[in-house]
Amino acid sequence: MTPTLPSPGPTPPLPARIADWLAGRGWQLLPHQAAMLAVSGPGSGGAAPDGAASTLLIAPTGAGKTLAGFLPSLIDLCETPRAGLHTLYISPLRALAADMARNLDQPVAQMGLPIRIEARTGDTPQSRRRRQRIDPPHILLSTPESLAVMLSQPEAAQTFAPLKRVIVDEVHALAGTLRGDQLALCLARLRRLAPGLRVVGLSASVGAPQAIADYLDPAGTQILRAEAAPPPDLGILPAPPAPWAGGGGRHAVAAVLAAIRAHRQVIVFHNTRAQAELFFHALWLANDDNLPIALHHGSLDRATREKVEAAMAAGRLRAVVATGSLDLGLDWGAVDLVIQIGAPKNVKRLVQRIGRAGHRPDHVPKARLVPANRFEAIECHAALRAVAAGLLEPEPPRPGAREVLCQHILMTACAGPFDADALLAEARAAGPYVDLSRAEFDDCLSFCATGGYALRAYDRWQRLVCRDGLWRLRDPRSARDIRMNLGTITGREMTRVRARRGPDLGEIEEAFAATLRPGEHFLIGGQVVRFDALRETVAEVTPAPGRIPRIAVYSGGKFSTSATLCAEVAALLADPAPLDPDSRDWIALQGARSGLPGMGRLLIETFPLDGRPHLAVWGLAGRNAQQTLGLLLTQRMEEAGLGPLGFVASDHATLVWSVDPAPDPAALLSAQGLRAGLEGWLRGNALMKRTFRDVATVAGLLAPNRPGARKSGRQATFSSDILYDTLARHEPDHLMLRLTRVAAMRGLIDFERLEEMLARVAGRIEHRALDRLPPLIAPLLLEAGRVPIEGAGRARLEAAEAARLMAEAGLEENGLGEGGLGDRVPGKTGQA
Repeated sequence: MTPTLPSPGPTPPLPARIADWLAGRGWQLLPHQAAMLAVSGPGSGGAAPDGAASTLLIAPTGAGKTLAGFLPSLIDLCETPRAGLHTLYISPLRALAADMARNLDQPVAQMGLPIRIEARTGDTPQSRRRRQRIDPPHILLSTPESLAVMLSQPEAAQTFAPLKRVIVDEVHALAGTLRGDQLALCLARLRRLAPGLRVVGLSASVGAPQAIADYLDPAGTQILRAEAAPPPDLGILPAPPAPWAGGGGRHAVAAVLAAIRAHRQVIVFHNTRAQAELFFHALWLANDDNLPIALHHGSLDRATREKVEAAMAAGRLRAVVATGSLDLGLDWGAVDLVIQIGAPKNVKRLVQRIGRAGHRPDHVPKARLVPANRFEAIECHAALRAVAAGLLEPEPPRPGAREVLCQHILMTACAGPFDADALLAEARAAGPYVDLSRAEFDDCLSFCATGGYALRAYDRWQRLVCRDGLWRLRDPRSARDIRMNLGTITGREMTRVRARRGPDLGEIEEAFAATLRPGEHFLIGGQVVRFDALRETVAEVTPAPGRIPRIAVYSGGKFSTSATLCAEVAALLADPAPLDPDSRDWIALQGARSGLPGMGRLLIETFPLDGRPHLAVWGLAGRNAQQTLGLLLTQRMEEAGLGPLGFVASDHATLVWSVDPAPDPAALLSAQGLRAGLEGWLRGNALMKRTFRDVATVAGLLAPNRPGARKSGRQATFSSDILYDTLARHEPDHLMLRLTRVAAMRGLIDFERLEEMLARVAGRIEHRALDRLPPLIAPLLLEAGRVPIEGAGRARLEAAEAARLMAEAGLEENGLGEGGLGDRVPGKTGQA
């Protein structure tokens, strides 16, 4: 990354208290910190030299981005003490906001600055939230969800009028998401409530800077780049060979323990909560030295997470096994090694995790990757190459989700009456909504007012009325319900887990809890517990060390490998020289027996296995797209009478097995045929109802959280299913159904990635008809996640098996075949 810092003139002098504090630590402002102060500090006029009202700072992790973001605020408050809210800090994670509060409190106290700093998240006590609305601190640290709740209050205009600065940390993690859409609309509202407001975005992992700049403020955002950091110390952790399949990485437990012993503090990242639980449990059982290690993920109890965070900050832990809950921003200076178990699937995610080690400007981050299976050895090398080359996934511009706009309209009504034209203009000032049409806005407003044509007769969805040209809540009491359901994180319903006569341990998915029987054991927080009983929405458990546990399944599943990393995998398959000898030999064997997958063509392999024809398609399109390809291929094969029996998908290939072989596999992969199949599949698929529930919850049609009660997941699903069926029958063009389809297409289905794959290969399909299993596809047969197809093929197999059994019993030769068995065996009712 080349330095692109402007030359805005001399940096304003620092107040004595701040200058003395920096000098006492031997610190000097880095160039990007000085540049940020010059363009947005006191005396800069509140705008950069080019007139931009906002700034995006891209700087390596550990390079002092946070100080750069907060220093103008500290100087302004030091030179001009005042009451009221001055700076609002927004973080994607509650833990990051809490960590930032701790990191700011100490220097502010040491400098003796008259500045009050507080956090406002879902964990903040209700009494403090009420007080903050009337008497806010100078610096408030929050999240997008909590900001939306604050803006929904009648006092919002008074609370935010003095606001001078907003700092959005890890902005790349929000842009392009529903949470990012929500934040962008809230920023637009803040600009109206606080004219002259300056917004600052901070990030170390930006693939498309201009896209992030436009997200922050489409009216103009200046981009500052810090100087490039020294390259990190990266490599593969020496460990025994990975297994052919699986994602746990438990083969490397001894090697990971050795690395922990050799370093001060280590973070061991896993991609999923379930795998983190399993790995921590295995690590703990092998920890003969009793090294202090802990587990951290989002489903653990908040008090447990905070205890782990405090212990790491104080240096009392040698290692923590974590998931994405620790990806961003936590400042633990003693961490000198990061270990990533399994392929990271995303370059930016890996860069963020690497940055947790050596979190200082003068330190070189150190990270080691552990492939969880043989193919991930290739993926891990691909990730290391991408980081070294600075290849970060770009942030493509995406229109703002209209279900989020619906929620924002309701949120605005909670604060007081509003003018529709003014709200439309305000929404268009938000980056993701600059192209919002009047018709689209009116569609959302009409939905918020009446629920739509099919629901307007129901009183509960009559929420807004227009009087004297202003829209307002029909019943002001509904504001409480709306506020309780603000936010865009839907997920699955969770059940609290509590030790009998003990503390909360965390939570598991309600669907998993429903499968537990008293006496069964499962893992949570790295310990084995026995399930005793389900009391309302709490699962009561008893510690049961040494027992064999079931594994709790958490939503989110596996990440899908990014297009950037898929391209790097293809490059390594074409030139495997950088890989380890085993991987090179494996790829060479694949090339000798079949062909090698590539980005510029589609490799299809057909071969027999266990007496069944198999078909493999190497799309290199990511897990979600490859999974969708499996669903559509089997549907087309069913229509062609080939009798598909099932499929399994990875990030790079889809494998289908059937009764009959496909005479022309390429014909199954026409873009028009796949899209037509998708349309029919979507109409009757349960995925649409699941997606509808999420969309309708964000838009405010469903309200799972109500005062004094929470619907169970089963109750909420029942309600949303009834609504979906009602709308599909009476108003198929209802806004919620249209938005559901959009969400499904860009979510788990990822059809855009599938279409991109078809466009990329442009009809260049290479079909290899083989007489044996090809080497690269073999591990896919060992993977979990096989999807059986209940169609004509399975019926044909059952009929053939029934005929074989009847013949073996001699029933056919005695005239008892051809479906007559049910009529001739006493006690049967005609069903074979």
